[in-house]
Amino acid sequence: MSARPVTPGRRSGPAAVPGAEAGLATVQYVVASALSLVFLVLVANLVVVAYARGAVRAALDEAARAGAPAGLTDAEAEGACRREAAEVLDGLLGGPMGEGVEVRCRVSEGVVRAETSVTFRPWLPGSMPDWTLRATARARREGRG
Repeated sequence: MSARPVTPGRRSGPAAVPGAEAGLATVQYVVASALSLVFLVLVANLVVVAYARGAVRAALDEAARAGAPAGLTDAEAEGACRREAAEVLDGLLGGPMGEGVEVRCRVSEGVVRAETSVTFRPWLPGSMPDWTLRATARARREGRG
């Protein structure tokens, strides 16, 4: 029996057999893919929450402006404010995210105020904190000085 010459840089043993490590890369690939998908969901959640915050602010601004025209009583102005807020939110933020938004309208001293406090929960519980938005929009009533 003759000994095989050892070539520098060439491995011997089970690892030198083609296919001996088959499957190891698959586990790493699955774990990396799963972590990438979780990261993608977190980023998408941040984007959606940013959009929702903008939609709520837009609804508040539109609602306050809807109650500002001259010729409306305070009760009519509050009603117009609530209707406009509901309409804008329905158009911009439908579904489960929009259901949790409640806009309060009130008129005092010639100013229409639309207010809300809403909390957006993360899609993956425990992955990030709840996002709470407290916002107010104001519009001075027309013809009221």
